[in-house]
Amino acid sequence: MAIKVLTLFPDMVRSVLGASILGRAAAQGQVTYTVADIRDHAVDRHGTVDDYPYGGGPGMIMMAPPVIETVEAVREDEAAPLVLMTPQGETLDEALVLELLVAARAAGELILICGHYKGVDQRVADILRPREVSIGDYVLTGGELPALVLIDALVRRLPGVLGNSDSADADSFTTAQAGGLDGCWYTRPAEFRGHAVPDILLSGHHAKIAAWREAEARDRTRARRPDLIDDENGPTADGGESER
Repeated sequence: MAIKVLTLFPDMVRSVLGASILGRAAAQGQVTYTVADIRDHAVDRHGTVDDYPYGGGPGMIMMAPPVIETVEAVREDEAAPLVLMTPQGETLDEALVLELLVAARAAGELILICGHYKGVDQRVADILRPREVSIGDYVLTGGELPALVLIDALVRRLPGVLGNSDSADADSFTTAQAGGLDGCWYTRPAEFRGHAVPDILLSGHHAKIAAWREAEARDRTRARRPDLIDDENGPTADGGESER
């Protein structure tokens, strides 16, 4: 699967894609990254890609021709998902990550457009009809960080990328957690500065440990993200408590 990132700051994107699990996924051949510089399609020899907004107003607007021509230069499949990162888009969540992953794997590629400055000329959306995606209700200086967030969330769900795929399948917001939060986790040492690991985790009783973790996840979801609770089928559906 190919992931193609269109940006005015390619070095910023490449440095992250080459590190940690994202870099390892590429080294193992599970994904390829293409980082295309929108400035390569600038409208003049000075590398111009933005201009003042018609009608006046603060800030600069990314011009439509460089963005659209960059998409046309890298796109190999018209059916491939095309995403414009924008704070005005639908909010990214686990369900959208999995939806984009399925579409990208089917088409063989995913194209991400990183906006910058005040925004992107509306005609980019009007002509290309990208899916507009946001990572939250706040504004950043550009779409590079949101694009990298999306890539990270997506690549880690590719089979074989993580050392143990069960880890991703049981994270917060997954079906295994009924869409709720994961519980708390501990590792060595068993006691640190007066804080001990719960006895149940040292018992070796796998069934009781699983029940304890399920209850912890339920309680954490109830306390921190009650909006994730489905009264009929959600994490707190049975309201039960397990051995602590």
